[in-house]
Amino acid sequence: MPKEILDMTILILGSGGREHTFAWKLAQSDRCKALFVAPGNSGTQSIATNLNIGVTDFEAIKSAVLEHKIDLVVVGPEDPLVQGIHDFFLEDEALKNVAVIGPQKAAAELEGSKEFAKEFMIRHNIPTAAYESFTKENVEQGYKFLETLSPPYVLKADGLAAGKGVLILNDLQEAKDELKSMLVDAKFGEASTKVVIEEFLDGIELSCFVLTDGKDYKILPTAKDYKRIGEGDTGLNTGGMGAVSPVPFATKEFLDKIENQVVKPTVEGLKKDNLPYVGFIFIGLIKVGDDPKVIEYNVRMGDPETEVVLPRLKTDLVTVFEAMANQTLSEVTIDIDERAATTIMLVSGGYPEAYEKGKEITGVETISDSIVFHAGAIEKDGKVVTSGGRVMAITSYGNTYPEAIKKSYQSIEKLHFDKMYYRKDIGFDL
Repeated sequence: MPKEILDMTILILGSGGREHTFAWKLAQSDRCKALFVAPGNSGTQSIATNLNIGVTDFEAIKSAVLEHKIDLVVVGPEDPLVQGIHDFFLEDEALKNVAVIGPQKAAAELEGSKEFAKEFMIRHNIPTAAYESFTKENVEQGYKFLETLSPPYVLKADGLAAGKGVLILNDLQEAKDELKSMLVDAKFGEASTKVVIEEFLDGIELSCFVLTDGKDYKILPTAKDYKRIGEGDTGLNTGGMGAVSPVPFATKEFLDKIENQVVKPTVEGLKKDNLPYVGFIFIGLIKVGDDPKVIEYNVRMGDPETEVVLPRLKTDLVTVFEAMANQTLSEVTIDIDERAATTIMLVSGGYPEAYEKGKEITGVETISDSIVFHAGAIEKDGKVVTSGGRVMAITSYGNTYPEAIKKSYQSIEKLHFDKMYYRKDIGFDL
């Protein structure tokens, strides 16, 4: 990528609330000359040009990049990264000078493979749940490993077992019996030919977002999202029902621990392992006692966390992305809005199971105290209609997170679509 382009033409890949938030933030920059989103949604349509292209259709993406003279590609979701879109650009003579925000395929395995991520953490002394994998050949070692852990014991069939392959048991003997039944008696068939035994972590979760250019890093605000469909964190897991930033229990002392024990060794580990990384690192953490432990890595921004993290970023995002592409991130200062930001997700009735689409959404234009980020929504015949399970994220600022949450709920009262559902208790556990 050339050292500095004053006016940039930018393409965002994706169609959700995260991508609308990226578009909203990039469109604020004087340096954004033209903005495209593929495939985009009804929200991106009002501030950018939507292109009807799938995020993993690399050849169609190439054609669009050449046709529109794109300078920078921002990859929203994980699929194109795990499938190697960054490598595709680097290996193509016509595309290799286009900047891509998102890691190369080898590094995207941090999200693509749980075992790869666990091995990376262990290798670089990054705190995580102790774990080991066993097969029927070494079931006796499995018994011994269980004896080193304190209850409850977590047993996971390594393969897919239709959501039934994870057991959490309090009794050591029962855990040993179940391990035998999974490995030796093939309780879950092919799925349990390998079983991962993991230490159980009890604590409160949060997310940390890191920008890296492969050499240096900058830490964005922390956020906490709410995954369960039901109030009080009950019911099925979803893509996320709401989020708050900053996280009230993340004190300066705790944030320093995250940086020193997790962020630094992660970025250094990527360098040591020769895993090329220009993009976001999403670190899912759990606070156990006073210490952070890593649950998982994602190789892109989270959703709905993006809808509370980016609105708090005061620095020009085009300048940040350019510095990442040029490996000059250390020269950029990241300024953060002191206010809290919260977002509440409106979802289709029935989500995360079967739900209907095509419901007309009304009231969006009446909202003034919040920002409406469109997710599973498209424009059809001049109307905005639902097109997915998570439909819209309603983001508000406040001096405190309860004040921001209150504003979002007040704005939601002006919105309507058939069978609209949202959680009324976001932030309840803080």
